[in-house]
Amino acid sequence: MWIELTIALKFLRQGFAQTLLILVGIGVGVAVIVFIVTLVSGLQENIVSRTLGTQAHIKVEPQQEVNLVAPTADGEVRLVRQDERAQRLRSINNWQQVLQSLENVPTVTAASPVVSGPAFARRGQALKSILVIGIDPERYEKIISISDNIIAGEFKVSAGNTVIGSALANDLGVRIGGKLRLETGDNQAAVLTITGIFELGVRELDSRYVYLDLKQAQALLGLFGGATVIDLTVNDIFAASVVADRIDRLTALKAESWMQTNSELMNALKSQSLSSNLISFFVALSVALGIASVLAISVTQRTREIGILRAMGARRAQMLRVFLIQGALLGLSGSFAGAGVGWVMVWVFNEYGPGLFDIHPSVTIVPVAVTVATIAGVLAAIAPAWRASRLDPVAAIRYV
Repeated sequence: MWIELTIALKFLRQGFAQTLLILVGIGVGVAVIVFIVTLVSGLQENIVSRTLGTQAHIKVEPQQEVNLVAPTADGEVRLVRQDERAQRLRSINNWQQVLQSLENVPTVTAASPVVSGPAFARRGQALKSILVIGIDPERYEKIISISDNIIAGEFKVSAGNTVIGSALANDLGVRIGGKLRLETGDNQAAVLTITGIFELGVRELDSRYVYLDLKQAQALLGLFGGATVIDLTVNDIFAASVVADRIDRLTALKAESWMQTNSELMNALKSQSLSSNLISFFVALSVALGIASVLAISVTQRTREIGILRAMGARRAQMLRVFLIQGALLGLSGSFAGAGVGWVMVWVFNEYGPGLFDIHPSVTIVPVAVTVATIAGVLAAIAPAWRASRLDPVAAIRYV
């Protein structure tokens, strides 16, 4: 193998211009792969983190109520025409036991009971439709960190205190320390002091969400001691659907993951991943074709040398290995240089880019890119290497 390596290095040095050109091509290709894959991964992480920054990974709630029709007797025909049953605000049966069971699920990292329902916020002549959300602040903060999004006051949810969204505060013209009257359709009302204003960055949430203490929300919505939803987070966000299916079977409740409620987002993420993979594939293909073309030219240019080596006793297998080694060396050297350039491109993006989000290369991207480029180099060298190994030494020396 030492002889083959020496000959391969000599051939690469003799065609230095061609070698340098293909190394640049490989380096550019690998740099593009590293940067594009890192950029797409960073973009996906940013989108997912922003999406999950305003919602739980899994929501567990009662199953929908359905109309029950008495069975018919034998030979009896009954024509029934009816609308779907209206869904009323209901609590999860034995939610304390359900909460404890969900906390014992190995993949669940946090669980929080929530009671939520529609209401109206009134201040003077202004009346706004809102969503009352009763929470246990300590538990809920592990699901959605509202305190990190407070722009005025503090996240203080207790009896008589509330935290509201910035858009709602602007619409009603209220500020920290002001009073807010909440009314429900059951003629329940409460006057609360605003202790904090948050901004989640989603207009719908910032204009409707009003956080209350769990017990006060239960009384306001007429669900004393109840919980309408149990919010969960899991350790693997992309396995949320699997965990939700498992909870469905365990509790007979409706468990819906963020992946189900954001199906369009999941389609977009899958499309981005597919685009990234296609770009990487075609770049790797172009790198392989570049290596193959350079080595094919090298075989043509060095036909006499190959013939002399064969006449001196070099076996076909040795000549085959010479050009395979050249392909591996080109792929390995160019990929290492390209990986370095890719890291520099990532640094430039983070330092001088648009600043919307940072991207961080995966620890596996460089070894994977280097391995792929090296394998591509070897595969691309197979055809030229086979042609070189099949040259007849006498014909190569006589006619070239």
